[in-house]
Amino acid sequence: MIKNITVIGSGVMGRGIAYVSAVGGYQTTLVDISEQALASAKTEINAIFEKGVQRDKISQEDANAGMERMRYSSSLEETAAHSDMIIEAVPENINIKKNVFETIDQHAPDHCYFATNTSTMSPTEIAAFTNRPGKVIAMHFFNPVHKMPLIEIIKGLDTSEDTVKIANEVASKMGKETVTVNEFPGFVTSRISALVGNEAFYMLQEGVGSAEEIDKAIKLGLNYPMGPFELGDLVGLDTRLNNLTYLHETLGEKYRPCPLLVKYVKAGRIGRKSGMGVYDYTDQGGSNNA
Repeated sequence: MIKNITVIGSGVMGRGIAYVSAVGGYQTTLVDISEQALASAKTEINAIFEKGVQRDKISQEDANAGMERMRYSSSLEETAAHSDMIIEAVPENINIKKNVFETIDQHAPDHCYFATNTSTMSPTEIAAFTNRPGKVIAMHFFNPVHKMPLIEIIKGLDTSEDTVKIANEVASKMGKETVTVNEFPGFVTSRISALVGNEAFYMLQEGVGSAEEIDKAIKLGLNYPMGPFELGDLVGLDTRLNNLTYLHETLGEKYRPCPLLVKYVKAGRIGRKSGMGVYDYTDQGGSNNA
């Protein structure tokens, strides 16, 4: 039975995963090497609880209980030792993930399950960094985690059916719907999202329209909740570029990153987290700077 969940990485995704884990009734520890990042994450998670109460999404009693279930730690080794499930939410860099999974495999108890919140990478490859590949699976959460209803669950080559069952049960307690798919680069959602986001940058580069006009057309014409530039700025243009680079390497030419996207990332304009992406967030006005 899963009681204690550890979430590794206190960035946008890690914070959201920790929140829904605590709301789902799990004793939850958010781990990051940066104490400053953890303090920021705690402030944001508490703010999500407070907004949830204000908007009648969660009762004050449940919010208080959720906050009580949250812990914050900079010691991965110590936290892993007391975990029933560990969800990794570090950047999409295979070397970082390798280090994380080798560490948790060494310190976590034998019964502990491992999940990677990757949007493109191979759970089979990640599982090979451990001595328990049957207990490793991908759980692809969507941003913002507390609002998006889906978790895409991806089985690796050696993932056991028990692990698939546990991942689905955990997702259900977090209040999420799931789809379970077999491993292939980009899975289902990332392959489509990467294509749309990359094509939007090509249209911007070609002068088809402004970022605002392209976003508006996609939202109103195709019924997307967010435009591709709004979404890219939210998840991070660096993350979008990393995903496209991986998909280009594994799936071919149609995923070649748009040169304009590469230029934005090189300039440090990576989205909301840097204050500037396709849009300007320095004054939270969101004006276009393309």
